[in-house]
Amino acid sequence: MAKYGKAASKRVASAVRRKKKGTLKSGSGRKVSSRKQAIAIGLSEAREKGAKVPARKSSRKSSRKTTKKR
Repeated sequence: MAKYGKAASKRVASAVRRKKKGTLKSGSGRKVSSRKQAIAIGLSEAREKGAKVPARKSSRKSSRKTTKKR
């Protein structure tokens, strides 16, 4: 089974096209220069629209308690 849906693919392609054109902006309003960042923005937009995209990876917190060595 496919990980990403067609709608997600279209959103990513659109974001990369906008990046090439120079009109894609990041959250802070700066122009996007990285291809990876353009893909991430496209996936984020696809998630907002309800397209089939896997959930973001959550940051793991250390479950192990740190103990001070004496």
